[in-house]
Amino acid sequence: MSDESPRITADDVSKVATLARLILTDDELATATAELAAMLDHFADIDALDLDDVEPMLQPTPLANVMRDDVVGVTLDRDEVLGQAPLAEDGRFRVPPIVGIEE
Repeated sequence: MSDESPRITADDVSKVATLARLILTDDELATATAELAAMLDHFADIDALDLDDVEPMLQPTPLANVMRDDVVGVTLDRDEVLGQAPLAEDGRFRVPPIVGIEE
């Protein structure tokens, strides 16, 4: 790196970690700072490329929807399936509530 100030400092990484509610050890902070600095250097290399004549890509690979015909087939009998359930009510599975239960 040249004489310019670093793109990211340990203080920057520490602040972002705090905002993300992450607790980093000194070693983790040093590693994260080095890795993020390397990423920013790589992004700077990409920014330096002359891409004026390059058409933007929407997808890196061609996409095609894979669709099949909607064909009615053999299905399980509702009463038979519900008969296997521990609890059934009004033609549906009955399950215990899970929202709002404190453990």
